[in-house]
Amino acid sequence: MPYHKDKQQAFQAAQQGFEDAQGLYSEIVRDSASYGHQLKHLKNEVNEAFQQIENALENASEHQRSQLERFQQDLRSIVNEVNME
Repeated sequence: MPYHKDKQQAFQAAQQGFEDAQGLYSEIVRDSASYGHQLKHLKNEVNEAFQQIENALENASEHQRSQLERFQQDLRSIVNEVNME
């Protein structure tokens, strides 16, 4: 039972990290004076989310794995969009 609980907690942490990064990205004001600071904060959140996803992938169920891979793709899209600006 603890294994299943750890697996679920790892998935939930990854999901929360992804949602936090996504939320920050949607709140960035590109022409504000604090854009650089916002971008740095977003980068930290995205890196943390990637790490949480990697941890969760280590023992994820098949369903969780597909969701985690989708989170990774979405985070890569955020990174690509930010890098193109």
